[in-house]
Amino acid sequence: MRTIQKKTLQDLEFPTVLQQLASRCNTELGKETALGIQPLTDTHLILSALGKTSEYLSSLVSENRIPNHGFDSINGELQLLKIENTTLEVSGFRRVAALCNTVTTHKKFFKKFKEYYPLLFGASDKIEANAEIPTQIDAVIDRFGEVRDRASDKLLTIRRQINQVRGKIGQSFAAALNLYHGSDYLDDIRESVVENRRVLAVKAMYRRKVKGTVMGSSKTGSIVYIEPEAALKYSRELNNLEFDEKEEIQRILNTLTALIRPFAPLLLEYQSFLTQMDVTAAKAKYALEMNALMPEINEDKRLYLRDAFHPLLFLSNRIQGETTYPQTIELHPENRIIVISGPNAGGKSITLKTIGLLQVMLQSGLLIPVHERSSVCFFDQVLTDIGDNQSIENHLSTYSYRLKNMNQFLKKCNAETLFLIDEFGTGSDPELGGALAEAFLEVFYERGAYGVITTHYANLKALADELPHTANANMLFDGKTLEPTFQLVLGEAGSSFTFEVAQKNGIPYSLINKAKKKVERGKVRFDATIAKLQKERSKMAKTGSRLQEEEQKAKEEAARLEKLNAKIKSKLENYQELYDHDQRMIHLGNKVDKAANKYFQDKKKRALVSELLRIVETENSKRKKKSAKEARTERAKKAQVAQEVQKEVKVIREKKKVEKKKAVQKEKNKPPPVFKIGDRVRMLDGKAVGSIDSLEKGKAIVNYGMFTTNVSMDRLELVERKKNGSK
Repeated sequence: MRTIQKKTLQDLEFPTVLQQLASRCNTELGKETALGIQPLTDTHLILSALGKTSEYLSSLVSENRIPNHGFDSINGELQLLKIENTTLEVSGFRRVAALCNTVTTHKKFFKKFKEYYPLLFGASDKIEANAEIPTQIDAVIDRFGEVRDRASDKLLTIRRQINQVRGKIGQSFAAALNLYHGSDYLDDIRESVVENRRVLAVKAMYRRKVKGTVMGSSKTGSIVYIEPEAALKYSRELNNLEFDEKEEIQRILNTLTALIRPFAPLLLEYQSFLTQMDVTAAKAKYALEMNALMPEINEDKRLYLRDAFHPLLFLSNRIQGETTYPQTIELHPENRIIVISGPNAGGKSITLKTIGLLQVMLQSGLLIPVHERSSVCFFDQVLTDIGDNQSIENHLSTYSYRLKNMNQFLKKCNAETLFLIDEFGTGSDPELGGALAEAFLEVFYERGAYGVITTHYANLKALADELPHTANANMLFDGKTLEPTFQLVLGEAGSSFTFEVAQKNGIPYSLINKAKKKVERGKVRFDATIAKLQKERSKMAKTGSRLQEEEQKAKEEAARLEKLNAKIKSKLENYQELYDHDQRMIHLGNKVDKAANKYFQDKKKRALVSELLRIVETENSKRKKKSAKEARTERAKKAQVAQEVQKEVKVIREKKKVEKKKAVQKEKNKPPPVFKIGDRVRMLDGKAVGSIDSLEKGKAIVNYGMFTTNVSMDRLELVERKKNGSK
């Protein structure tokens, strides 16, 4: 059973990740669910959550966008449906209908694109489709949130009567308005509305002259509002009809609520589905913003994070336009524990938090910002001791708190545990604290746990070199600029660059020199040697990287040539077979031609038939008996080879045509030759060669020996110039 403690989640700032995730949800229920996400305990559930998020992420960058999943919570309506004889409000019915329609839309979409989104389709397919609920609601309530006239026959009748009565009220009011306005009993505003009724604005001095009911007066008392007597009887009738309408609407809504009440569990399922869709969509948006993906999941207990970014740092730096440096780290059965050393502010703690946070995110179904060739596994527990854990409430010092925490580690640590400890062993006397830390590390190692620790203690660096499945690592530091490079290098302990960092921060050199003298000579030399080795390793890493690239290119080129050679060899074999076949056919054709020629001479049919039979039997004796399938395969192969040969021949012919065309074009583009008397020439479309006897106005008389001809010079080509000294 995987259980990751709340303290671990706090140390790794996982709640901050959840807050950022919640801000990307569209619904309030989605936000609540996102804030409550905990690392999952079942491998199948983790893979399902990661797969769904990965599918949703692919929809954000494709044309098949998943429909909008927004909805309003129906928790209030679900509570009312649990209580008998309760009635939902019109707004509640509209929320329920919208929820059902959204689910139906998603079910149809995922069914159409189930090849693209198999996991999301599986989740939607488990939910029962129900078109009855929105249909029933739509039959009663229109899109404006009003109960339809045709929701019942009685309601339709009542509303028709109401319209008729209102018409009569309008007519009678208009008659009274005209009558009293003509008598000059009304104020300038003439009429007003009091308690949703039309009233006459009567001057106070004439109020006894207007028949009707006084409904009120103005603040000054100069106007009295009176409903005319003629409209009053219709108003009473309207009040009765409106009461009947209200009663009928209540009855209709009661009936509709009763129809929906049995579907309360299904509606809860619908809401849960869309809530999960909202959280999944938020995960996908979050992943898109930080270039996250689903790495390979392995069962070999191998944690390989290539080019991994700390999510919170990456997003923060992107907003501020700053660079975030990725880290690459690997843990596997042959290298279970890594001890990271190096200067302060070099990125050790961030590397530690990156590993832990990415692991927790992954086991919570969130995609992580790593290279696509990363490979990860799951752990039952992730234990952390990061930051200053001084406990004021419990009156514990930092070291006491850390010892108490280490005690918890000892109780829980096993082969399914990933532990992350920052500044291992600090808080007490360096020698004594370092010795105790060394003892703890040996216990963790013996139990087969996986872990990463950061330290400055030389004894822990030495222990990492001694234990077979433990390795040193360091954060690179530029010795010239005294700036961290934020690059993690496995296989070698790092120097703390204590004096170099002090010098960079302005501490006087005389004071630094004095401090150096107080330290054991061997310790200073050891630290200096480590720093020197770091520089050498950095150079070798660059060289090795370059050689690896060149080796990879050479391998790719060799593979390409090998593939090309195999292809050419296969073609040659096919062409040889075709050539041999054609030669046999020519030989056979020659035999048949010879027999035909003999028959042509002597007209002996018997001899011809006999000869043809002999030729056929001879050919058949050379053939192997094949099944129909083999014969078809051979014919298809020959046809394919012949087709390839034809294509090759066609290509060669096309090349020759192009070359010939280019040659002709080149010949045309050549400047015309300057002919002289005695030059040997021939016509462009002829073969005979003659010599020029005379030239005149673009024409030449060419002597061919037997005859002469007058030809335009642009139709001649030079064969040989007249030799010097010839007549």
